[in-house]
Amino acid sequence: MRKFFKNSLLLLCVLVIAFGFTACSKKYDDGTYAGKAKGRNGELAVSVTVSGGKIASVVVTKHEETPGVADPAITGIPAAIVKAQSTKVDAISGATLTSDAIKNAVDNALGTPAHKNAAIKYTAGTYSGTGTGMNGPVVLDVTFSDSAITNIAVNSSKETAHVGDPAFDIMFADAIAANGSGIDVVSGATFTSMAIRSALNDAAQKAGATKMEDFKKNTVVHNPQAPIDVTYDVIVVGAGGAGIAAAAQSVQNGYKVLIIEKNAEVGGNTVVSGGQFQSVMPYLVWEKDKPDATTGVCPQDGKTYDKVKMANGNIAVLKTILNWSEKPFDPTGAKDWFEAGDIDRLSTHGVHQEYLPVLKALKQEIKDYLAWAEPKLKKGLNEGALTLFSTVNLHIFQTYYGGLRPNADFSSWIYGDYDLVCQFIKDGQELKDWLVAQGSAFDNATQPTIVGALWQRENDYLKSGPTAMQWGTYFKYPLETINEAAGVNKIMRRTEAKDLIVENGKVTGVKAEMYDGTQVTAHATKGVVLATGGYAANVAKVMETNEYWEKDKITSKTQTTNRSSMQGDGIKMGQAAGADVTGLEYTQLMPISWIDNGQLAFGGGNYTVYINPTTGKRFVNETSERDVLSLKEFENGIERNSVKGVFIEIANSKQGIQGPYPYGTPGTDAWKTDVEWRQYERTIDQLGDLFKELGIAADANVVKQEIIDYDKALITGKESSLPINKTGWTALIGDAEKKADGSYDLSTYKLEGVPLKIRIMAPSTHHTMGGLKVDTNRHVLDTNGNIIKGLYAAGEVTGGIHGGNRLGGNAIVEIFVSGRTAAKAIKADN
Repeated sequence: MRKFFKNSLLLLCVLVIAFGFTACSKKYDDGTYAGKAKGRNGELAVSVTVSGGKIASVVVTKHEETPGVADPAITGIPAAIVKAQSTKVDAISGATLTSDAIKNAVDNALGTPAHKNAAIKYTAGTYSGTGTGMNGPVVLDVTFSDSAITNIAVNSSKETAHVGDPAFDIMFADAIAANGSGIDVVSGATFTSMAIRSALNDAAQKAGATKMEDFKKNTVVHNPQAPIDVTYDVIVVGAGGAGIAAAAQSVQNGYKVLIIEKNAEVGGNTVVSGGQFQSVMPYLVWEKDKPDATTGVCPQDGKTYDKVKMANGNIAVLKTILNWSEKPFDPTGAKDWFEAGDIDRLSTHGVHQEYLPVLKALKQEIKDYLAWAEPKLKKGLNEGALTLFSTVNLHIFQTYYGGLRPNADFSSWIYGDYDLVCQFIKDGQELKDWLVAQGSAFDNATQPTIVGALWQRENDYLKSGPTAMQWGTYFKYPLETINEAAGVNKIMRRTEAKDLIVENGKVTGVKAEMYDGTQVTAHATKGVVLATGGYAANVAKVMETNEYWEKDKITSKTQTTNRSSMQGDGIKMGQAAGADVTGLEYTQLMPISWIDNGQLAFGGGNYTVYINPTTGKRFVNETSERDVLSLKEFENGIERNSVKGVFIEIANSKQGIQGPYPYGTPGTDAWKTDVEWRQYERTIDQLGDLFKELGIAADANVVKQEIIDYDKALITGKESSLPINKTGWTALIGDAEKKADGSYDLSTYKLEGVPLKIRIMAPSTHHTMGGLKVDTNRHVLDTNGNIIKGLYAAGEVTGGIHGGNRLGGNAIVEIFVSGRTAAKAIKADN
């Protein structure tokens, strides 16, 4: 009997071994293994230790996942894998992508298959599925046979062109191949990718999928191809505005160019920005030599345009600058007198002396203007009827004081480097010429303003036609200059730069990895330009470096206007090559962001009032700098779903919103449609019901009186006597008829029955002020202030330009100017 038992046990062990079971042998060889996979925001890496044939530990060694949201998965999934001795563990709710990435990385480390797709049955037919994307519902029509997905088509979508929509073709092909929705998200299109997955799940459920959990796991494994080794004259890392400008200028300089872009399409943050760029157009503003001219000729198209009018309340700003102290800046006792945005007090404490020549020249320009304007004002002409005053010197000086900021404890101050500021503003005067020469077009009749811009000097793109919007203006034609189709220049999309190649103290290329793991070695014979943008989407890094905002204001729950790919890659690569950094302590928050996803809501403060949701009162001059607005929103706003600084914006519904507003233009159905916790159209007498519906404490009658008092002060020219003054305003909240001189007739004023645009917003991270240290040629500097040969940087990856706060519209002009500057420096250096 014992012999039979021993023989049976031996036979069982043989069978177990033969069939791959592990009861009588080690499943894994002892050792430590590394693996990686794609997470929600980028690459995730793990270290797996095997001891005694068992998984002893799993540690996530690198990730770019969202702090707070991903944390439960980062700690919980490794522990679950160790306990189960398998990666077949449940995902953490709310962190599914991170959970899957950890499991896939462990599978990759141990050399086991990541997943074997399951067979699924459906009721054949076409079914509509819906998911929520960046800008609203994404509806897909998904066609199933009895056992497979056979076709996917977009039924309706408001996703941003060249940002979200590139994910469609990529993920549709993967979903069909996988017969499921467990496919990778597309870098730079995270919201759209998630919407696609949700819409596929919705359609599959309607099709009666027999194994929904397996459907959600079915995926496609993209295996690395043979390593790629290439050589170009110039390599540009990043294909946003700065990168495309550097590449196009390099091509114009006669160089062969490679662009490495981690997203599925070029555009970077530029295509999700407001899209306007700050630069005064002399033909549209007051001219000393032709003071009474009412029109000017545009040099780009040769047409004549009416000159732009002043915004009301800005003469007071000019007079403050006229009286600005010319003594060296003295921050003594600043804790007692400094408040961001209060230039009345700031102006009494002097100026950094490198800016003194600009201030003196600006004062003379203002004197000349006021000598012409004040006699007209004394005769009763409305300020809003005067020709706009705007000069390059005003732009430089407002960039200076708009970015002059102390850190939170007032132990240090920051402001824009004089040479870098002057360079981008003066060279910005040529930007429109350069773009137009390639085929771009602009609205040449206007110089509007946007949130936090401080003045009317934006250059706006066309809203329709082939050159419309951000893509048509800033990318369509420079891409034609680059001419990828000709085969000389190349854009490697969905490819992430990892490291700079440094040889004998010179940067000579880039190591990169394609989306499928294919390794790329790219050599540059002339130079490498880092144009990877900032790191505002890397909230953990923002929190780590922050020395400006109160610590409780930026948390793991803070959202961003940025695309998920904005992680600070270029800064890390530059530092690894010895680069110095500056200004990382300061991150700009966008004060007008949607509270559900943090994305930019667009608009300006010149036509609105910002209302405290508790008191019903105005709490800030709405045309102030962006950090000023955000600071006041934190002080006066409420918290909803962990989002701090939530406030109410109210405007006349006839007033359009600058930028690519996702809900149309005044009067359209989309404009009038309620979008929960985003926008509403109501009259003043309907405000109380809306507040009650939303749970907002403010008394609608208090809000009504606040608006009436505000409007009447504006109409009577008493905006400076308001409890909180208003500068740079261009419209009332209520309605009133205009007189011939451009002023409003108080006797015709009404608020009752006037449709109002009500929006609910909050601050979110927007632009990182700091980055790599550069000179005016955009050479990257090392920690000793020396040029790192072969390395250049442009755009938001650099620091030292905007100080502690950037003016609205300064980013677009700076990134394009700096991209071109870097390209010109490469030519000069070679």
